[in-house]
Amino acid sequence: MAESRGSLLAKSVQKHAGRAKEKLLQNLGKVDRTADEIFDEHLENFTRQQNAANRLQKEFSNYIRCIRATQAASKTLFEAIGETYESQWTGHDQLYIQTQQIDILWQDFSHKLADQVLLPLNTYQSQFPEMRKKIDKRGRKLIDYDNQRHSFQALQTNMKKRDDVKIAKGREQLEEAKRTYEILNSELHDELPALYDSRVLFLVTNLQSLFNAEDTFHSESAKIFSDLESIVDKLATDSQRGSYNVKKTNGTNSLPRPKNALLKESPELIVNNVQSKRGASTEHLPPGVLYRVKATYKYTREDVDELSFEVGEIISVIEYDDPDEQEEGWLMGVKDNGDKGMFPANFTRPL
Repeated sequence: MAESRGSLLAKSVQKHAGRAKEKLLQNLGKVDRTADEIFDEHLENFTRQQNAANRLQKEFSNYIRCIRATQAASKTLFEAIGETYESQWTGHDQLYIQTQQIDILWQDFSHKLADQVLLPLNTYQSQFPEMRKKIDKRGRKLIDYDNQRHSFQALQTNMKKRDDVKIAKGREQLEEAKRTYEILNSELHDELPALYDSRVLFLVTNLQSLFNAEDTFHSESAKIFSDLESIVDKLATDSQRGSYNVKKTNGTNSLPRPKNALLKESPELIVNNVQSKRGASTEHLPPGVLYRVKATYKYTREDVDELSFEVGEIISVIEYDDPDEQEEGWLMGVKDNGDKGMFPANFTRPL
């Protein structure tokens, strides 16, 4: 066994030395080299194709990393927006739902890019290292063939006395080297053009997947952002109408104003204290009820101590539990269903 290993090692050393010598002689122009212009063209195409695949794989991997980073940034940004957008503002719930949809879109987009674009690209790119190994092996076998060819020529030329045994052995080694080289060479003459031709179909399929994923993501996200813009526009409109102004103040210059009706108020109502029961009937009222009013505008409470009501609802005005809590422009009332709270007087009219 030791002799067998030693023999194999000696053969390997001898083969490497023979190749190195043959290659040096070829580079120096001392001996000829078997030429194959068609293979050289295939090799040039392969090298160009491999470089393009490597570049594409590298850049797309980087693109995927950036997409995932943007996805994470988008998630945290909308979390911050959700925390800033106050719960009583117009469209708060819709905004939350839409921002959740944005996150789902990002996840779907990222998965599609990874599964439908990057994975096939990695598979395509993985063909080149194996093919390169086969090309390198073919190059070594070509040097072996040329070496055996030159050795056989030298054997025939330099032998003073014909030695049929050496010539037969030399011819056998030459034919074996030629056969090994030609098998690899023939396979590569078929495989390299086929691989090169595959680049078109691969690129078309890969780019279609990429562009489709991009189109779907941006189209769907554009719809969501359009809805978000509408929500914010509605908030702006309500804000301009004074819906979110601080209404409970002690100054007479900041009395509450009816939503959607700032210019429709009665000047007489504002000049006279709006908490006045002027014109209100006080007959046949339950104990504790000062008078009754009817809602002329809808009001949605903004604090727990306030009273919400719809247009047309009847409210019984009562005294404040603590007179010190009474504020200018605000009344204390009770609805028929028992709901009790403060409300802006100029959203109602006395009955």
